[in-house]
Amino acid sequence: MKPTLVLVGRPNVGKSTLFNRLTRSRDAIVADIPGLTRDRHYGHGRVGDKPYLVMDTGGFEPVVKEGIMHAMAKQTLQAVDEADKVLFILDGRQGITAQDKIIAEQLRKTGQNILLVVNKTEGMATAVVTAEFYELGLGEPCAVSAMHGDNINDLAELALADFPPDEEEPAQSKYPKIAIVGRPNVGKSTLINTLLGEERVIAFDEPGTTRDSIYIDFEHNDKHYTLIDTAGLRRRGRVNETVEKFSAIKTLQTIEDANVVVLVLDAKEEISDQDAHIAGFVLESGRAVVVAVNKWDGLDDYERDTIKRELTRKLAFLSFAKLHYISALQGSGMKGLLPSIDQAYAAAMANLPTPKLTRTLLAAVEKHQPPRGGMSRPKLRYAHQGGCNPPLIIVHGSMLNHVPETYRRYLENTFRETFKLSGTPLRVDFRTGENPYANKKPAPPTEAEARQAHGRRRRSRKRWG
Repeated sequence: MKPTLVLVGRPNVGKSTLFNRLTRSRDAIVADIPGLTRDRHYGHGRVGDKPYLVMDTGGFEPVVKEGIMHAMAKQTLQAVDEADKVLFILDGRQGITAQDKIIAEQLRKTGQNILLVVNKTEGMATAVVTAEFYELGLGEPCAVSAMHGDNINDLAELALADFPPDEEEPAQSKYPKIAIVGRPNVGKSTLINTLLGEERVIAFDEPGTTRDSIYIDFEHNDKHYTLIDTAGLRRRGRVNETVEKFSAIKTLQTIEDANVVVLVLDAKEEISDQDAHIAGFVLESGRAVVVAVNKWDGLDDYERDTIKRELTRKLAFLSFAKLHYISALQGSGMKGLLPSIDQAYAAAMANLPTPKLTRTLLAAVEKHQPPRGGMSRPKLRYAHQGGCNPPLIIVHGSMLNHVPETYRRYLENTFRETFKLSGTPLRVDFRTGENPYANKKPAPPTEAEARQAHGRRRRSRKRWG
C-alpha cells in the first residue's frame, strides 16, 4: 500500500505549492491568500521506485473553536490520523510563531511520525535558516523552496526513507468520475458526505465554502467510484474575488474531466438562469447527467408543483436525464441516485454495434424521410459509432449537408430509444461521401471512338442539309 504524506501547517506557509511539487501537477489552487485550501485534497506522486499519496490540508488553527476555521481544523486532525508521515510545514522567512508552537504541541500529542519542513528558504543558508526550528523538539528540519523546487526530491526521499519500494506498477484507476456541481450553497458537500457516510468535506452554511475540486474514492455495493466535490458556480458578473475565479475555472475543468455530472439544484429557490447556464455547459461538454433537486423535504405540495413546472420549462433540454428529489441533509430520496449514476455511466460508455446502428438508421428513414434539399433528397446509407462519453454516431451518405437540425434531433431520439441510452447526451455527425468522378478528367477517345464520332457528325450533316 502507498504511504500517505500529510501536509500540515498554519495558513499561507506554502502547503498547496508543495503539494503541486510533490504530485508534479497543478491540481491545488495556489494564491498569496491565507486560508485558501479548506478541504483535504489527495494526489499521487513517485520518487524512484517508491509511489506515495500526498494529502493537502487547510490552514491549521487549533485554538479556533467555531466557524469555518474550526471545521478546517477538524479536517486537518482527521487527515493526521490517516497519515503514515506528517510533514509539518513552516515559513523560513517568518521564523517560529506562537501558532507554530501550538500546532507542534497538537501534533506531538498524536504520536505520529513528524518531519519538519522549513519552506521559502531560497537564497538563504540552510544551517542558519533552520537553526531556530530545533526549538520545537521534532527532529532535524529539512529546508526547501516549494516555489522554486529546491530540495523537493531530497524531501520526498527523506519522507519515504522508512518505507519499502513498490515492486508493482500501480494500475490506472478505471472508476467512474462523478462530479457534483451547482450554484453555491445548494448542498453539494452535504450530498457527498451523505453518500460517503462521514464528514469527508466541509459542509458549512456559507456560500463559497468549497474552493477547490476534491477527488474522493468511494465504494458502494462492491462498485467503485471517484466523487468530485466542486466549487459553486455564480453568474460571471458576481464573480469578483481572484480565488473565486480560479475556483470557477477548476469546476469547469472538472466537468470536462468527469464521466457523469450530478447537477444539484436548490428546491427552496426558483430554478435560476444560472442553473440553466451550468446545465448548458454540462451538455456542451457532452457529459452524462443526473439531476438532484435538493432540500425537497421542506416544501409543501404547491411549492413542489411549482418547482416541477420550472424544471420542465427551463431545463427541457435535459429531458434525457433522470430526476431525483432529495434531502442530502436528512438522507431522504437518496436510494435511487447511485443506480441512476450507474445507468448514465453505462449509457455514456456504451458500445453500439454497426449492424444494429445501420438497421436503426434505415428503419428511421423508412418511417420518416429527410426533406428535400434543392432538386433531390439526402440519402442516408449506413451508420457506425465514432466515440463514447458522449456516444457519437456517424452517418454516411450523400447530400447530408442539406439535412436540417430537426431531422438530426429525430435521429438522436430514435437512436436513444432503440439503445436505451438514458442519462447521456447523444451526438449524430453526418459525413457526405465524395463523388469519385467530381474532379476526374475524361480519358481521351481511342482512334476507333474518334472515327465513329466523326461518322455520326457527317451523317447528321447530310440528313439535315
